[in-house]
Amino acid sequence: MTDSIVFFIKALFLGLVEGVTEFLPISSTAHLLLVGDWIGFDSGGSKVFEVVIQFGSILAVMWVFRARLWQLVHGTLTGVRSEALLTRNLIIAFLPAAVIGALTIKYIKALFNHPGVFVVTLVVGGIIMLWVERKPHFAKHAPNDTAASEHVSARTLEEITWKQALIVGFAQCLAMVPGTSRSGSTIISGMLAGIQRKTATEFSFFLAMPTMLAATVYDLYKNGGALNGEVSIAIVIGFLAAFFSALVVVRALLAFLARHTYRPFAWYRIALGVVVLLWLWLGAGAA
Repeated sequence: MTDSIVFFIKALFLGLVEGVTEFLPISSTAHLLLVGDWIGFDSGGSKVFEVVIQFGSILAVMWVFRARLWQLVHGTLTGVRSEALLTRNLIIAFLPAAVIGALTIKYIKALFNHPGVFVVTLVVGGIIMLWVERKPHFAKHAPNDTAASEHVSARTLEEITWKQALIVGFAQCLAMVPGTSRSGSTIISGMLAGIQRKTATEFSFFLAMPTMLAATVYDLYKNGGALNGEVSIAIVIGFLAAFFSALVVVRALLAFLARHTYRPFAWYRIALGVVVLLWLWLGAGAA
């Protein structure tokens, strides 16, 4: 095989990794960078590939929720109060990451080259998820559970308040640090703010749409001129792979959450963090 074909196969594989991990609270960025390093994939110092293919996953969730998304847009434009309030909340949640991200993107991208960061963020994030899921009102409960009913104030997207949306928005800023997980930080913060687990997950999906679109456009604007033909083709391949694999994962995740908690993902994060630590330690020893 020629070097170009191998490069494209690696791009396809990373696109599948992105689609599978984007909406799971295990950090798609960490997986892209770690797996990319392990298989020897080099997309260049700007990391445009890793950012842009994530929007393929976002298009998948837009397709899955297309009817609800149309209802949101149509309702907002025609003055339906509940839809207008949800749009307002999405804007409120989007703004913190948009402002802080634009100011700190240079420093955040510098962290992409330090795998040690993943050890901390993966393990700490997993521990936090376990702590949240162990709290009585977050444990898998029956609909009539009194403790859960007292804590959960938003069981549907329309019931989310602007304060809850703002909390989720600031939590999304944490996800700019590699390994934190955008979906994980927004879902867990939403649950802590009183949003039901499944509803917090759906709100995270909707919030991902403007967030990742803005990140993609901004990154292409800043670094698109540096792309060569081979990397551009790799981006298209990875983008399509992320889209189709995410279509499967989004539906599967929603079905999973109807019966389970996020504990399995928390333990997976911790295990992956330990693996990365051992990998770094053994690599340092070999050197």
